[in-house]
Amino acid sequence: MIKKWQSPGKKILHNPLCFIKQVIRSFQANQGLLLSGAVAYYTLLSIIPLFSLILIALSYIVEPDQLLQITSEYINLVLPGQASIFIEQITRFTTQKHIGWLLLLILLFFSSMTFTVLENTMSIIFFHRVSIQRRHFLISAIIPYCYIIVLGLGMLMITTISGVLQVWEGETISILFWSWTLDGMTKTIFYILGVTGLILMLTSIYMVMPVGKLSFKHALIGSISATFLWEIARHILVWYFSTLSMVNVVYGSLTSAIVVLLFLEVGAIILLFGAQVIAEYERIGYGESCQGCDDFITNKTDTEL
Repeated sequence: MIKKWQSPGKKILHNPLCFIKQVIRSFQANQGLLLSGAVAYYTLLSIIPLFSLILIALSYIVEPDQLLQITSEYINLVLPGQASIFIEQITRFTTQKHIGWLLLLILLFFSSMTFTVLENTMSIIFFHRVSIQRRHFLISAIIPYCYIIVLGLGMLMITTISGVLQVWEGETISILFWSWTLDGMTKTIFYILGVTGLILMLTSIYMVMPVGKLSFKHALIGSISATFLWEIARHILVWYFSTLSMVNVVYGSLTSAIVVLLFLEVGAIILLFGAQVIAEYERIGYGESCQGCDDFITNKTDTEL
């Protein structure tokens, strides 16, 4: 008898149903719905301070109206139909003439809350990593502000591209035998850029937030899957709230807040469930067994000579 190594991918293909059950079981054991609710709540607290801070910084470089338009497009990608509520408040805040240092510190604090909570939730899902190595608290303190800077740079890049597209609006581009007219293509390009930016953001979250290293390939596959699921979920939610929902009858003036929280809750569930899939995949590689499927997740399998 010899021991033959079996890769995690082969083990999952051998019995994918058991793997899915294990992911769901672990997600429930980690109180995934409660964690998603926490992420959604703190994201709601952070949206206005985060974008206000970015717009204040970028307003010295780019026209505020153009920045607000790009911000509206980004918010609509995550919260369809709700961008006007946030844009109104962000505009009211950023047009103030005097913003003191104390207010800026408050903005920095609330802007970072989402990323801090997200890192904590990832440490629960990837507990097998935390038990092996822990992250220095200074690194945890810096990570949220690095994300804020990256988001700001991303918005600056998109705003620059937007300006170029407006200059080229109506122009025809010809390459060999093909030609395209840019008239009316601006929204499509914005959508593609927005989805691409969301995929890259999720990839960085899966790679950076948990302690330890994750391969870029696995993080990218997880982020593409999460983005695809989110696109399906948000279209279903938009259809539901526009046709069947009675939320405005039940909650009245609180309808907008409830709808936004539901969108954020669904997005957080998809994000954390994707992280749970990656965590269970790693645990298979560590040789941990699947409850009720001992022949599925084992570190080694016996084969006869």
